[in-house]
Amino acid sequence: MTPDAMLKELEDACASLSVQVSYESLAASVGLGGLCRVKGRYRVIIDKRATPQERAATLADSISRLDTSSLELSPKVRELVDYYALRRAS
Repeated sequence: MTPDAMLKELEDACASLSVQVSYESLAASVGLGGLCRVKGRYRVIIDKRATPQERAATLADSISRLDTSSLELSPKVRELVDYYALRRAS
């Protein structure tokens, strides 16, 4: 699966979870972005200069913090989301 295809699937998963995704210029000290709550709603802000691989990793890490059990994800995307969930649990 290409990074662009994974990114598209992860963006669709965010939409299904009512998580807004935006690409903005972030300072180097902030990193590549991540999940936050703005006015009670989840939002993922990603550095617009990030590569598709970095964007997919940021989205997978972000949604791994949420309940994704109701989402139908491809095996590769599910593996990536589960990887970040297990990594955080360690």
